Amino acid sequence: MKAKMKLLISCLLAASLTTAAYSCKGKTNNNNSNTTDTAATAKPAGPRFDADSAYSYTAAQCQFGPRTMNSAAHEACRKWIVGKFKQFGCEVQEQNADLKGYDGTVLKSTNIIARFNPKAKKRILLCAHWDSRPWADNDPDSTNHRKPVMAANDGASGVAVMLEIARLLQTDKKFAMGVDFVCFDAEDWGVPQWETGYQDTGDSWALGAQYFSKNLPAGPKPEFGILLDMVGGEGAQFYREGMSLQFAPDIVSRVWEAARSAGCGSYFPDAVGGMVTDDHVPVNQNSGIPTIDIIPYYPDCQQSSFGPTWHTVNDTMEHIDKNTLQAVGQTVIQVLYTK
Repeated sequence: MKAKMKLLISCLLAASLTTAAYSCKGKTNNNNSNTTDTAATAKPAGPRFDADSAYSYTAAQCQFGPRTMNSAAHEACRKWIVGKFKQFGCEVQEQNADLKGYDGTVLKSTNIIARFNPKAKKRILLCAHWDSRPWADNDPDSTNHRKPVMAANDGASGVAVMLEIARLLQTDKKFAMGVDFVCFDAEDWGVPQWETGYQDTGDSWALGAQYFSKNLPAGPKPEFGILLDMVGGEGAQFYREGMSLQFAPDIVSRVWEAARSAGCGSYFPDAVGGMVTDDHVPVNQNSGIPTIDIIPYYPDCQQSSFGPTWHTVNDTMEHIDKNTLQAVGQTVIQVLYTK
């Protein structure tokens, strides 16, 4: 569930950011002077993350249309995601379950579990949700509230970053660590804002992650996890998320330090953002895998602290920024290649 941090003022609608040949060019931040990056302080590790490739994977998912539960687009995209991970050398398992939505709707859910280096005992979990919100219930135009969300950012971007990382790892024959890429389903079926007959207690969200966390597949458990949620938006910055700090503060520190080392620290302020009920919460609560959430925080956005396109019909490719994809992807690469 991501319906929580609502603040006042106006929205950041675009980023004036450029991508360097390898790492991320600094972004001015008046509140966090230590996050301006320079070539002298950045010590990047691992291959260069290809934002153009991640952008194309985001667009490919959107070409199926909104990937809402039980839809033809959802089924077609599932096959595509499975095929791409297999193409990149992963061993893929589909975790199927009939889950019940808040209103009793049976949701044909599939968590996609793709293991890179499946025999490696030392493993890290990377995860994102791949379904789309069925209702644009935060759209400023109330006539759009029952329309589906394209979910270019809120869903597709996280999967795209994982796919690009899988592609890069396949080309590195010396990379020995195991990576479990998990695409959670049924994340965004939470109680809509227009619904008056049901109380939103938080448990109607992240249904696929709830199921996964209670039904872990056989094999070595990952040492820690990183959730990628809405990692391609214009003007995005990723503050330290509150629930992540409660469950896995050392992993938060590790990832934010990796961002600075990769030259992407301006996208990852040292400041703390809101507390978000997201897929990482049941993973932490039920699986024992300390997992953090990389999720944007827009402190000056009146419409939503998740940004102006969150749960609106405007969550489309027009508002995906390659610079943001680059910053997040390069940071995760830095984590994977730093001991």
